[in-house]
Amino acid sequence: MSAFKRVSTPQVAMAAVALALVAGAAGYGLARLGSPSADPAPPANEAGRKILYWHDPMLPAERYPGPGKSSMGMDLIPKYADESGEAGVRIDPASLQNLGGRVVAVTRGTLPSGLTATGVVDFNQRDVAIVQTRTGGFVQRVYNRAPGDLVDAGAPLADVLVPEWGGAQAEYLAVRRTGDADLARAARQRLVLLGMSDRLIDQIERAGRPQTVVTISTPTGGVIRTLNVRAGMTVMAGQTLAEVNGLGAVWVNAAIPEALAGQVRTGAPVSVTLAAFPGETFAGRVSTILPETQGETRTLTARIELSNRGGRLKPGMFATVQLGEAASPALLVPSEAVIRTGKRTLVMLALDGGRYQPAEVRTGREAGGKTEVLAGLAEGEKVVASGQFLIDSEASLAGVTARPIGDRP
Repeated sequence: MSAFKRVSTPQVAMAAVALALVAGAAGYGLARLGSPSADPAPPANEAGRKILYWHDPMLPAERYPGPGKSSMGMDLIPKYADESGEAGVRIDPASLQNLGGRVVAVTRGTLPSGLTATGVVDFNQRDVAIVQTRTGGFVQRVYNRAPGDLVDAGAPLADVLVPEWGGAQAEYLAVRRTGDADLARAARQRLVLLGMSDRLIDQIERAGRPQTVVTISTPTGGVIRTLNVRAGMTVMAGQTLAEVNGLGAVWVNAAIPEALAGQVRTGAPVSVTLAAFPGETFAGRVSTILPETQGETRTLTARIELSNRGGRLKPGMFATVQLGEAASPALLVPSEAVIRTGKRTLVMLALDGGRYQPAEVRTGREAGGKTEVLAGLAEGEKVVASGQFLIDSEASLAGVTARPIGDRP
């Protein structure tokens, strides 16, 4: 009989499994003893960059210890240690150039007036003369006038016969012949109270006989707006015969959008151009801003007074008004660099090392392609003026927070 006991095949297999388990346990124990920390070190990529965690750009809040899929089923990407602690998001310069990105510096300058409004030339309502009769009578003659005619000061409108003046004038002439100065002075005053002008009374004195026909004339020059006198008609004391509007100065009523009304001030200088006179500019000032807003157009009316030498400016002409005040220097950025989200206003800062960070700003006026920055930026900082929306989207996906207004250098 052999000295060795015959062992079955199943028993050999079980013994091999047991030896493998013992060897694995021994190896694990040696590894634990040889390592000072119980946690494995973060993995590294082929270039040796240390990976902190894996994440989904669409879900910045989710972090994973290794590669795989996110809760949305997207492939995870690594977050490297050399990317932590730096503000903003890194964009490859070549990629930015392919996107048409353009970086400009924040400069200090004067913002030109960008408030342009349309207006209409109108009559100067402060230069209006009302022609009335001082006493009742009959119109004997008219001087072929019509509404819209241009007249000079003193232009005759109508001859009116006033019968009741005859007796008073004859009495005045008789008193003057007596040589009594006091009575003559009292009689003259009576003629004035009856509505006679000093000029007419002087004519009576020179002629030495009553004059019951008086010529009604315009006290000022301008355009006849209304004319209500005809030959043969009867007029009453105080009746309006005509209305004359002067043309030495005209108004331009400019429609200012309600949103820009805060930029207009009384007394501000303006320049006006008209299609009737191409290449010519008329200077004026805002005389007043009407207190009522037009509900249909949501505009305010700024009244501008212009000198009208020679009567060239005709009421009803269309005008383009450029309003502007002496502006103080301010920080300016291209208007296309400003990102308005509805809740806040941002610009994309260009940092060192090809990194970009959104910064919150407070803006002011805008004109000529430039926007005034009231807070949030410093002179010399660089902002992205083209392609900033794509960079802002990348920063949002990476969870980059915008720099608050108070944290500018």
